[in-house]
Amino acid sequence: MTFFRLNLGLATAGALMISFAGPVAAQTLKTGVDATFAPHAMVKLGGGLQGFNIDLGEELAKRLGKKLEVEGTEFSGLIPGLNAKKYDFVLAPVTVTPERAKSLLFTEGYLNTDFTFVEKKSAPGIKSLEDLKGKTIAVNKGSAYEAWTRDNAEKYGFKYDVYGSNADAIQAVQSGRADANLGGNTVSAWAAKQNPEVKTTYTISTGLVWALAFRADDKAGRDAASMALKCMKKDGFVAKIAEKWFGFKPGPEAAAVAIAPGHGVPNMEGYDPTPVTLKCS
Repeated sequence: MTFFRLNLGLATAGALMISFAGPVAAQTLKTGVDATFAPHAMVKLGGGLQGFNIDLGEELAKRLGKKLEVEGTEFSGLIPGLNAKKYDFVLAPVTVTPERAKSLLFTEGYLNTDFTFVEKKSAPGIKSLEDLKGKTIAVNKGSAYEAWTRDNAEKYGFKYDVYGSNADAIQAVQSGRADANLGGNTVSAWAAKQNPEVKTTYTISTGLVWALAFRADDKAGRDAASMALKCMKKDGFVAKIAEKWFGFKPGPEAAAVAIAPGHGVPNMEGYDPTPVTLKCS
């Protein structure tokens, strides 16, 4: 297992101990990401991690007046690690689904997430779900994409293989072990941009969002992070890093911009609809 630690305290980052809502004792937020999930989290040449979610986590820690410790590991180990109290929250993109909302608490969404197929450049291209018949789809273990393939394999007549990282799933397409990879729209676009051998094809619109995940018994932690996230939306920080890493400017209704009235994802279990008065410094 690979470890990366980003310590964002006074010793390394000066003013990063400023709180968004008054004095907060210096503490450490422990979290994890899939360090192969570019451009959300990936290894820097000089060491450490970079990506959209790393920027998001650093800013969250800054506004909470805390240090951030990030572990790079496989996605499938993140939620078990959270429930075992190894992590305080999951920084990696976690798709909010009704099933997950039964056992986890989420902030509101910070990005919309659709599902996009990646294929070899030479492939005819998937144009509809009916085109999946007879194909093999590579997915990341423990992800929402694995759940989708498991639930729909029989319906559309395809097989699926599970890999420890999305990068490995993409490699399976390149090597011919799989016909396509199914992943998030942002990650799939990045993979195609970085690799001339593959292309994005069909996108499944989900209406789902990515959010920060907390244990079901940590409402205080969820609500504090939720308040900070709302402030990051209000001052345009989330939209700014979305444009930086994905190359598009989110619209006013996008999850990177729109602020929920309460804490959590509306219409999902665990959502607290009590109107929130923003407290931003």
